[in-house]
Amino acid sequence: MPHLDHKYREFSAPEALQRAIRETNTEINRRGTANADFHNMGTTSSVLVLLPQGALAAHVGDSRIYRLRGNTISQLTFDHSLQWELQASGQLPAGTDVGAVVPKNVITRSLGPNANVQVDLEGPHPIMPGDVYLLCSDGLTGRVEDAEIGAVLSCLPPQEAAQSLVDLANLRGGPDNVTVLVARVTGQELATGAIAAEPLRIGAAGEKASAHPATWIIAAVSLLVAVVLGVIGIANFIPAAVALGIAVISGLVALIQRYGGFGGTVLGRGHMLGRGPYTAVACPPSHELAQKLASTLDELREAARDGNWAIQWKPLDDSCQKAQAADQSGQFADAVRHYCRGISYMMSQLRSQNVRKHEGPDISIHN
Repeated sequence: MPHLDHKYREFSAPEALQRAIRETNTEINRRGTANADFHNMGTTSSVLVLLPQGALAAHVGDSRIYRLRGNTISQLTFDHSLQWELQASGQLPAGTDVGAVVPKNVITRSLGPNANVQVDLEGPHPIMPGDVYLLCSDGLTGRVEDAEIGAVLSCLPPQEAAQSLVDLANLRGGPDNVTVLVARVTGQELATGAIAAEPLRIGAAGEKASAHPATWIIAAVSLLVAVVLGVIGIANFIPAAVALGIAVISGLVALIQRYGGFGGTVLGRGHMLGRGPYTAVACPPSHELAQKLASTLDELREAARDGNWAIQWKPLDDSCQKAQAADQSGQFADAVRHYCRGISYMMSQLRSQNVRKHEGPDISIHN
């Protein structure tokens, strides 16, 4: 997709992104139809582009894009799942236990199974310094709640946050792929409005199309007539001016045809693609979350002892002591940070056990 997006750089950013995803879908579908082993193969896709005009998202399936701003985590994409589609269409009454009625993993769109795909575009959403963006598969969101995701994102640097979220999903029995990508806006350079930029447009292809030959011919002939009339004498001023005006107008029309003009819909505060954000959840670090993570660590300790893991306990003990002290003093962000680091440390120790033994305990913690 990045390669194709660059290929279509003469188009506006939303149109280039949409074309890149559609062409990717065509290739997946081609391979799926060419090989019986790959019949109907497909994948979800969530793409985020950070531009001077704002954050632009493209989306197919039930993988998600979130934005953390302050203590609120917002979902910028709409799940193309049966659950979300039925709720959006009003076919499930308010208060219905959706999980009991409709399976969560039934998706309504994906790349690959069909030759054509409908791509949702969202944004551009204004970017602010400190914003954190998360792209993830449903392997994460099926096991970790939005409020927990937001708290972890707010307490840890991107690399550590991504690892902690994957570890939590796996500890809670993650039966599916858990893919996590985190990006944090660390300065003013990417903030919307920091750099002067033309607004994004959609519906006016930016390709360098050729102007109609007749337009250039009219412009050239009119200019020639204006020059000839001007040379002949002052009495021909008005016809010369008319001819020159025709030449200028024809030239402008040709340039607009050549470079895409100023048509299409301008995107920004007055007009946005999509209807996101679709959810917004408060996610401040809390005593309750700290205790939940502490319980997870206690279970990991017990599993390590039962499995006779070779563990260097001091790093874990240090993390737990710092977390407990922070929790008791009301510094919940510090408590969550230290507990998450303890969990990731234990998970790295588990992976090292598996490397040494080529097999390891089957750990699944639900809390």
